[in-house]
Amino acid sequence: MKGKISKLAVFDIDGTIFRKNLHFELINELAWMKIFPLDARRQLIEIYTNWVEHEGTYEQYRRALVNLYSEHIAGCRKSDVLRASKIVVPFHAKRTYVFAETLIKNLRAEGYHLIAVSGSPSEVVEEYNAHYLKFDAAFGSLYELNDQNIYTGIAAFEPSKNKGEVVKQYAYEHGLSLEDSYGIGDTESDGSFLRLVKYPIAFNPNQNLKEQAEKEHWRIVVEKKDVIYEITPETTSFLK
Repeated sequence: MKGKISKLAVFDIDGTIFRKNLHFELINELAWMKIFPLDARRQLIEIYTNWVEHEGTYEQYRRALVNLYSEHIAGCRKSDVLRASKIVVPFHAKRTYVFAETLIKNLRAEGYHLIAVSGSPSEVVEEYNAHYLKFDAAFGSLYELNDQNIYTGIAAFEPSKNKGEVVKQYAYEHGLSLEDSYGIGDTESDGSFLRLVKYPIAFNPNQNLKEQAEKEHWRIVVEKKDVIYEITPETTSFLK
């Protein structure tokens, strides 16, 4: 008799579970540690300021972080990035959204197989997962290393380019079912896996994901301060 197939739940991390951005915090720490030049921190603040002052979209902000990291990671040692990750994670670990925390707790109690797919570097993603999330798997961006464990600056794997393919491959390799599956994310890069699941949730979505969620009739949830809102078609028509 064949064993029961586990159901899958897929989470983005930055802006979905974690209230901030692991990529941002890692770059900031690497600059304080003088692994990255201090000018990287100036650029980081400029990128963040442009976004919060509405001079760019969240996706432009996310891509700017990727470009900044790629520019400065070349020549750095993996051991230094691991060390920075071990500083970042415990300091920020509890800065999470209540909705995501509750959903994780409930799905875990129901026996779901939980995975996270993030665009942040794998070193900080894996540290966050190992010591806080404790999901069955967590994927982040991988950067190429030479034979001395020094980064070349080349991205070897970027899950944010197609998170849906990562999820499909993982589900196939581990014999997991997308029937009754859940997915939750906050930007359009999460749309590719939200389309795959039975219960997609656009959480605090940016404009592009909000429009996609409305078109696809996905659940839209917003958490502000200590209140969680369900956004209905009537609400979105009022906001337009």
